[in-house]
Amino acid sequence: MEQFIYQIGLEEADERLDKWISSVLPKLSRSYIQKCIKENDVLVNLKPQKASYRLKLEDEIVFSVPEAVEPVIEAENIPLSVLYEDEDVLVVDKPKGMVVHPAPGHYSGTLVNAVMYHCRDHLSGINGVMRPGIVHRIDRDTTGSLIICKNDHAHREIAAQLKDHTITRKYRAIVHGVLKKDRGVVDAPVGRDPKERKRMAVNEKTGRHAVTHYLVLQRFQEYTYIECELETGRTHQIRVHMAYIGHPLLGDAVYCHKKEPYHLEGQTLHAMVLGFMHPSTDRYLEVTAPLPAYFEHLLHIL
Repeated sequence: MEQFIYQIGLEEADERLDKWISSVLPKLSRSYIQKCIKENDVLVNLKPQKASYRLKLEDEIVFSVPEAVEPVIEAENIPLSVLYEDEDVLVVDKPKGMVVHPAPGHYSGTLVNAVMYHCRDHLSGINGVMRPGIVHRIDRDTTGSLIICKNDHAHREIAAQLKDHTITRKYRAIVHGVLKKDRGVVDAPVGRDPKERKRMAVNEKTGRHAVTHYLVLQRFQEYTYIECELETGRTHQIRVHMAYIGHPLLGDAVYCHKKEPYHLEGQTLHAMVLGFMHPSTDRYLEVTAPLPAYFEHLLHIL
């Protein structure tokens, strides 16, 4: 167990205990810090306090950080929709609502649990025990094609293509409003939202270069059906970019404040086409994931 001892200075007085620890130890999540406070791993002047405790000048904080215990990730017999498979790679059609890899509080029911059962011991280990085979990911409520690497050679080759932006990634989406132009490009850096850590945003100061190409497929009275092709692959890129130009994704509870009458579970976004150079044959391979039933039904309604 690692122990940290601090004394509160004048500028830190009146800060909430949990918020102050978060600023001193930014790698720890606020929820983890609050858990440690509840379990008396944080003492103020040798006494336990609540997370909301307001610090006073010269308070002595003792924070005993428990040693991290790496969780055991179990293989689970969860059905997979396989689009392509060989000895090097597996391309699956991820369903809506499935998390790609385990995370604190979410160690079962993920795509990783499913591919561990499907592939047995044939998965790359470059990303560690929490993300075996995972070289890229899509959001929980985004559906569609995802590459799983079965060995480290394949992982390195696919990762290099992702870094060089040479992988073809075409998405289908439905956005609010009617886009006037038939096609367009959004070139705006994407980074953490400075006001809300869990969100991404167009951020000119700290954002990373991000480019999304869009093509109008069909216009409706209040919505537009589009194809988006990623030139870069930043977290929530399509969702952030389309919201940035005033056309957020239908069903996106994070980046859209408009009401939707269709009772959707998350954004209408589908990773349809995935194309890459095969890591062993050096031949271009392109895989298409069919639109999910809910998406087809929604298009029919519109």
